[in-house]
Amino acid sequence: MDLLAQAQIKGVQSEFVDALGKLRITDPVALKSILDSLPEKRVYRFVSGPVVVRALGNPRTELAAIGAVPLKWKVTGSGNVIAQGETREPVIAWPAGLPLGYHRLTLTDAAGATEEVPMIVAPERAFGGDFDRGWLLAVQLYSVRSDRNWGIGDFTDLAGLVRLAKQLGADGVGLNPLHVLFDNHPGDCSPYSPNSRLFLNPLYIDVEAIPEFSADLVPAAAVTAARLRAGDRVPYVEMAALKWLGLRAAFDGFVKSASAVRRNQFDAFRADRAPLLSRFACFEVLRHRFTGPWWEWPPEWQQPEAAKCAGLRNGRDKHDVEFVEFVQWTADSQLSAAKELASQLGMRVGLYLDVAVGVQSNGFDAWNEQTAISRHLAVGAPPDVLNTVGQDWGLAGFNAGGLEAQSFVPFADMLAASMRHAGAIRIDHVLGLKRLYLVPRGFKPDNGAYVQMPFEALLGAIARESAAHKCIVIGEDLGTVPEGFREIMQDFGIWSYLVMMFERDDAGHFRDIDHYRPNALVTLNTHDLCTYAGWRSFGDLKMKRSLGLDPGENDQARWDALGLLDEILRQNGIGANDLYSVLAFLSRTPSRLLAVSLEDLLGVIDQPNIPGTIDEHPNWRQRLPVALDKIAAKVDLKALKAATRERSLTRGS
Repeated sequence: MDLLAQAQIKGVQSEFVDALGKLRITDPVALKSILDSLPEKRVYRFVSGPVVVRALGNPRTELAAIGAVPLKWKVTGSGNVIAQGETREPVIAWPAGLPLGYHRLTLTDAAGATEEVPMIVAPERAFGGDFDRGWLLAVQLYSVRSDRNWGIGDFTDLAGLVRLAKQLGADGVGLNPLHVLFDNHPGDCSPYSPNSRLFLNPLYIDVEAIPEFSADLVPAAAVTAARLRAGDRVPYVEMAALKWLGLRAAFDGFVKSASAVRRNQFDAFRADRAPLLSRFACFEVLRHRFTGPWWEWPPEWQQPEAAKCAGLRNGRDKHDVEFVEFVQWTADSQLSAAKELASQLGMRVGLYLDVAVGVQSNGFDAWNEQTAISRHLAVGAPPDVLNTVGQDWGLAGFNAGGLEAQSFVPFADMLAASMRHAGAIRIDHVLGLKRLYLVPRGFKPDNGAYVQMPFEALLGAIARESAAHKCIVIGEDLGTVPEGFREIMQDFGIWSYLVMMFERDDAGHFRDIDHYRPNALVTLNTHDLCTYAGWRSFGDLKMKRSLGLDPGENDQARWDALGLLDEILRQNGIGANDLYSVLAFLSRTPSRLLAVSLEDLLGVIDQPNIPGTIDEHPNWRQRLPVALDKIAAKVDLKALKAATRERSLTRGS
């Protein structure tokens, strides 16, 4: 079979027109590398692809072919037959009461032709929230200062943020991704480049809040932590060394003296999160034992075999395996406590968590899902006006064939892990649900190709997990969006992500209030954009120029933008142009959630992250200028409550 025929079967689009209007044709060698890196993809006869049944009304599935009639169908799940029947027409009318979830559909015609197809039974729409309009306080958790943390904002600080948000009138706290990173590379601190999206970053644990921890176990902790709290940047390497020392001490204390109640709770957590937790713990132990990425490990450990992992857990590494599990239990418990506090305070969203677009290829998820995640392919973007050579984000993502083979369970597990303690999540680069731009390892970003994803099935999985966890889902749909994409996304109940800085027409005018759609989160900026103080002061332009980066606009364009902002504010009866004036404008939009960054409220000039830089700028390291307990006094509470007044008055039932 030639390359183009293989590409068609696997959904690889080897020719496309980029944002610059140039026809891109993937190099044949690069195309072969992409195809070789993707698993086989089934070509179905009776259906066009994975079957999604939305359980409302009288659901039906149109068939691509029917074969010799009658065509018999059978739905199975967890080894049991859920429903079965037959049809003589090119359509299946599904019976009422199909259980929500991930199943397999077997189709067999009268001539004996048969095929098995992944099937998702989902609610009609994702969970939509039980309120009219509200707002969230957006924070980079690592940046929080307090007089008790160990040099990085932690889950106890998060509880403080929840109380602060309630005091300010917010409905929840929005956070950077909390995914686990690599503990032996603490300086690689980007929350968007995770080891795994299934587990939490232990550096956010408050070690002193662990019942079995005692200060005399780490005598120098208090003095060292006080030193680590000083300065404007998080000292990741030193902080991580202290925190892991404390976590080890806490675990030793747990092993020696934990109460029966605590031990039972730990065992219940391990059972609840099995088998993924035990596999992750084994992976972490192996990662510290062997050098190099997992595909260079001894052959017997290059696959996550259950029997071998069980042997590791019950052998000489038992203590280390349980330590990893203990750390994840601790992180989960502390994050859960912050969620429960938000619920007790009556906050309508609670925690809003971010989900990264992919994972590091040498991390746990890629090892655990070697069919569903292609480690040889990196998610990126083709050339455009801002990046004329394209982008390679260095992250591995899911692929269609591997997900279909497992009935989309790996994708559902990833969603469930993020929704576990969240009232809302944001899916980064949601366009990847329809197609991903993939760059093969060893090639430049302009030699990638688009690969189609099972869009409807992924939306069905999101709707199912969202409803099960009562969690709003927001899709980061910035940039050039294919025609009809947002409409389909909204039909499944996935909200849009609207950034005021980008919501401008071709002449640069800011769009008016009625432009903003209701089921959306609206915000002034993002972690990758300048703060409001930075924007008004031209601080972002100066910073990027000092780093040798093209800021994308000159000073005159910025002056023009400032004038256009004044114009849209005046059109809405807002005479000033300070931050609270902008928040008043955004608060009046019909969009149901508004995110307000803590950096903006505190007048911070420098942004958390500058895309295109690694060490040139202190990305993901900058601390807030004031401690947590001093923030309320630094915010103009009267102005903030006046700006968000409409959202406080429109409380839903």
